[in-house]
Amino acid sequence: MGKKKKNGWGKKHRAVIVTGVRTPFVKAFGRFLDLDTIDLADIAVRALLERTDLPHDEIDNIIWGGVILPSAAPNIAREVALDLRLPPSVEGMTCTRACATGLQAVTLAAAAIERGEADVVIAGGSDSTSNTPINLPQKAVHALAPLAFGKASTAADYLGVLAQMMPITEILPRMPKIAERTTGEVMGESAESMARRNEISREAQDRFAERSHHRAAEAIASGRFDDEVVPVETPDGWVHTDNIVRGDTSVEKLSKLRPVFAKDGTVTAGNASPLTDGAAAVLVMSEEKARALGYKPLAAFRSWAYVGVDPTDQLLIGPALAMPKALDRAGMALKDASLVDMHEAFAAQVLSVTKALASKGFAEVRLGRSRAVGEIDEDKFNVHGGSLSIGHPFGATGARMVTTMANELARTGKETALLGICAAGGLGAGAVLEAVR
Repeated sequence: MGKKKKNGWGKKHRAVIVTGVRTPFVKAFGRFLDLDTIDLADIAVRALLERTDLPHDEIDNIIWGGVILPSAAPNIAREVALDLRLPPSVEGMTCTRACATGLQAVTLAAAAIERGEADVVIAGGSDSTSNTPINLPQKAVHALAPLAFGKASTAADYLGVLAQMMPITEILPRMPKIAERTTGEVMGESAESMARRNEISREAQDRFAERSHHRAAEAIASGRFDDEVVPVETPDGWVHTDNIVRGDTSVEKLSKLRPVFAKDGTVTAGNASPLTDGAAAVLVMSEEKARALGYKPLAAFRSWAYVGVDPTDQLLIGPALAMPKALDRAGMALKDASLVDMHEAFAAQVLSVTKALASKGFAEVRLGRSRAVGEIDEDKFNVHGGSLSIGHPFGATGARMVTTMANELARTGKETALLGICAAGGLGAGAVLEAVR
């Protein structure tokens, strides 16, 4: 029989982060080539269950995030529950919010617990850029539809299909692009625009990228990620750690890379986050349930916020609005945050956001404030690097950030961590984590 539960609907609960795990983040088309997004999700969730020894009948549901969803099985969350042979009662829901997807999954879990809908939720996200579907142009789809649905039976029918597919150049598969549907711009082009508009130099971008790699390399060497990264077995052997981090990089080396998105541009492969495969899973519980099961919570959400901005303006400026909103909801100022962790889609984007936060003019025009939000203290900003060095599997990054910051709060005794994420579509996310003692 399944477990019996009290009706907790309407009762206020505190949702806590018990722990989180992730796969190594690896460069796309590399060591995880044979693992699709569901495989990666399975690995992360299985590792989470093994590490916590969580009784499977205590799990209420899985909330998973993905951006490149498999067309044959887009509800990754339910597939994970079935793959791992969890009780049939463990339902699953998959969400997508571009690069903020992983955070969205975790805050959805926290919200469900706070409302009394669940006590134990596994949340996270995964993406396999290596296994991105390559779609046929619609002309080819429409022409081939009679064959696919068994409607073509005569030679004339087949000749008619062939005639519709000419010229052949119009039906060849096209390279997938992460482009805005509304503007046609890829994110790198938007980052270039932000760099020019906000006067972010090439040297500043390369210096920030160098900093990210050095801090991530130091974190790996010190064992800071040991509590969260689980090894993954592949046909070519085991992968034990993130393989994109370059601890020996330098501004001098980065300066030799050519711009990618404009001939006279400043955004390069070195100061932009790389295409990445990986997964991250977070165990979220009501505090009562966690303590009843003998777990020591790491952190809880004090607040979160999601915002939208005009994609034709500054596509990736969203965190400059979402982070202050999350701080307001938490009753905090920027200076009160013990740690600040921002998703590094591009160095130009991060530096544009930090400049906006420090700008009185931005605060007046965009936030309706008379004073700037403030400058971020370098010593507490992206202390272990970020997406530029670690990598960015779109659906997993937010869950990685929650895991890393929850661990850091518990390890250091610090009180709060402010998170910020930009996302495609002109979206921004912010959240405040607080330590649970």
